[in-house]
Amino acid sequence: MTEPGSEFNDCRLLLYYKGDISALTLFAQHQNGSVCFPEPLPALSSALEEDEAVAQKVALHPAMLINAINNLLELPADLLQAEPGFKAQIDTPGGIITVYMARLARLDPPHALMQAKDCSLKTLASLRGRPPAEMELLRRAYVKVMET
Repeated sequence: MTEPGSEFNDCRLLLYYKGDISALTLFAQHQNGSVCFPEPLPALSSALEEDEAVAQKVALHPAMLINAINNLLELPADLLQAEPGFKAQIDTPGGIITVYMARLARLDPPHALMQAKDCSLKTLASLRGRPPAEMELLRRAYVKVMET
């Protein structure tokens, strides 16, 4: 019997909030310090450049991962929206992990809701010091968010 969420060992999700009026951008951070959900990237992970991307025989649709994170964190069904066009690959000792991104779709930052889930919403600057692979993911995510 597999443990819950084990079907997502090769993918992760970044959660972010962007204010429609102010463009305030915040990223969700779990109490374990990671910005990757449902669990941190393994040690010794590194982001692959786009030209290094590995073709995947079977690709998970991000909606499946979003639904799993919604269930795991017991979030409102309409809170997370997939961010189209964001996909990053991370090279890990156990193989390639694909990272997707989802927007916390609320008018105001859902600080209280995320705190109730043992998470916090933080600016990119306050996340400095995360492992290099996470910092590169955050950089790419921020660029994507600012382009939209």
